[in-house]
Amino acid sequence: MKNILFVMLLALQVGFAQQKIQIDTAAVENLNEVVITANRGKAKRSEVPVAISKLSTKLIQETKATSAFEIVNKTPGVMMMNLGNEQHGMSIRQPMGLSPYYLYLEDGLPIRPLGVFNHNALLEMNPFNLQNLEVIKGPASSLYGPEAVGGTVNFITVKPSRDPEFKVGIQADQYGYRNLQAFGSATVGKFSFAIAGASTDQTNSWLTFSDYNKNNLNAKFQYNFTNSLRLISSTFYGQYYSDMTGSVNEQDFNNRSYKSTTDFTYRKSEALRSRLTLEKEWNENSQTVVTVYHRDNKVGQNPSYGIRWNPTPSATNDPTKATGEINSNDFKSYGIVAQHTQGFSFLNSKLIAGTTYDRSPNDYFSHQIKLQANRNPDGKTVNKYQILEVRPDLRISNYNATIYNNSGYVQYNFQPLSKVTVTTGARYDYIKIDYINNINATSGAKTYDQLTFKAGINYNPLTNVGFYANYSQGFSPPSVTTLFRPKPGVTLVQFYTDLDAAHFSNYEIGGYNSLLKNKLTLDFAVYLLDGHNELLSIRQPDNSTDTQSAGKTSHRGIELGLQYNPSSQLAFRLGGTYARHEFIDFTVSRRSTDAVQKLDGFDMPSAPRWIANSELNYYPKWFPNFRAALECQYVSSWFQNQINTVSYAGYSLFNTRLGYRYKQVEFFTNIMNLTDKLYATNVSRGNATIDQATYTAAAPRIFMMGLQYNLSLKK
Repeated sequence: MKNILFVMLLALQVGFAQQKIQIDTAAVENLNEVVITANRGKAKRSEVPVAISKLSTKLIQETKATSAFEIVNKTPGVMMMNLGNEQHGMSIRQPMGLSPYYLYLEDGLPIRPLGVFNHNALLEMNPFNLQNLEVIKGPASSLYGPEAVGGTVNFITVKPSRDPEFKVGIQADQYGYRNLQAFGSATVGKFSFAIAGASTDQTNSWLTFSDYNKNNLNAKFQYNFTNSLRLISSTFYGQYYSDMTGSVNEQDFNNRSYKSTTDFTYRKSEALRSRLTLEKEWNENSQTVVTVYHRDNKVGQNPSYGIRWNPTPSATNDPTKATGEINSNDFKSYGIVAQHTQGFSFLNSKLIAGTTYDRSPNDYFSHQIKLQANRNPDGKTVNKYQILEVRPDLRISNYNATIYNNSGYVQYNFQPLSKVTVTTGARYDYIKIDYINNINATSGAKTYDQLTFKAGINYNPLTNVGFYANYSQGFSPPSVTTLFRPKPGVTLVQFYTDLDAAHFSNYEIGGYNSLLKNKLTLDFAVYLLDGHNELLSIRQPDNSTDTQSAGKTSHRGIELGLQYNPSSQLAFRLGGTYARHEFIDFTVSRRSTDAVQKLDGFDMPSAPRWIANSELNYYPKWFPNFRAALECQYVSSWFQNQINTVSYAGYSLFNTRLGYRYKQVEFFTNIMNLTDKLYATNVSRGNATIDQATYTAAAPRIFMMGLQYNLSLKK
């Protein structure tokens, strides 16, 4: 991979002359800036009745992120948990977790098919190839379909440049992290391209058994037949392999004894995505876009979370024995998205109509491994697991499925008054899963269909002042992996094929304004998100999980974003949310002495009420081309279990970023966890007194050093 990057960079430099580039240190983008994802097309912020945040190119470039969470967490109301080695969870109008209630897009197209959600999917992203990040908060199923519930995250990749550009960067820290990345772009006549690559290695880190490596390559090609007709091709290929350390117990966490209980668990993936898009502007009010795409993903694991232990000795339980699993989840996708946008002079209105077709064959298998559990003197925790026997004959789950998702959607917005815009929209999804369950030798089809609506209004009394209100719906069927995984702790083999889709209704008001000649910008949203049949994973005494549907849940909160630029030297940003996530109607069942518990009115676990991220940037005039930033991430306490008996205190975390540009060379350092704070990004436990807490330990203070070479070239 490094040789490929070197050859690509060398080729880009030949035959061009050097040109100085100017780095814009201007303030924030106007709140009425053009956004892309909210309406599947270009629209002004003042015409979009949703909570949407856009992170600028400048902010992304200055962050110098080694993982996507460093960028995403700058979005107000968003918390992307760092689970190590670029693995992650998410929280947008939902508790922190791994649930399939988020839709991850790359240039407006889902990076995974319906039903094959993976909470780690964003590790495939390359920050060096990122131009903007847009996040829609709240349900967007009326446009994007299933899983667009808590939020829709759209990674907008770098577009080909008019003049040739070239940049290469290296990053390293004191714990064995190394990253080489490169980008090149140019236009020759009607043809243009942008190519980005990254190669990452992590060895001998602060956390035992946590090596990983990742190689990504993005390529975008564009041919302009005319000014109004263009063909765009995008391809991504990535490989990833990581040791899977897993979590640690409370004593080891407090002692900063980050010792893995396994040396055999892993996660690996290979991903290919390609798309071909034809764009045609018929006139300034009419556009058609057709995209055909293909995905090919393979994800294999020997997961640490798959270990099942015997917590107490009995006539049938040997506490020195445990089981694990090896699994593989592979899919391919073939699909098309066609959309037409038509503007009308009548009430300055616009109609968007589109259809999608996706066919995704999905194969999955999981089989058991036998483990030896060497316990610590306390008898409650394990010091080390060892593989005794690999048993492919003991199948846990094994199926072949083909997922079909056909949909049609329409959206219409109009202006009954000069300062008022009304938006309505609807989408119908028909989902069919043809399957063969190889565990019980059954076959058949599972279907879901859903009509989702949205309606909203924008009121803009002044140029830089606006308010909106909306109602929107979202839904998410259970993942295919969940449907065909046997239920734990039952005598006969039973599956989750009776699970219904989760449904959500969102009520929201918000606003945005610019003050002090655009030096101060504010935006806010107040929302109530009601859930029905929300799927939850309930931890059992042996570390297995049982999927259960909560009858009703409530998610309500306030989101706030603030940006203040008093001068060209200073910029301050603050984004945060106060939220309450509750069970309204839920009785949890569990294989323990407290088998059934009514949890109406209880807080959901892993749901901090306060989340905030702030940053102060300094660009001194007395020291040109230097920048400094201090960032604070705050997460308040949260309950570790459903019954709210034990909580974790949360944390306040500080990061600093320094950079200096000399001609075409940029030197920078990011000091992450500046105060060397002991904290965990995830802490959870079951509902019984015998359950032990598990901690996902966060990194100690890290000094990340980097060097980047930037050129803009003229022929």
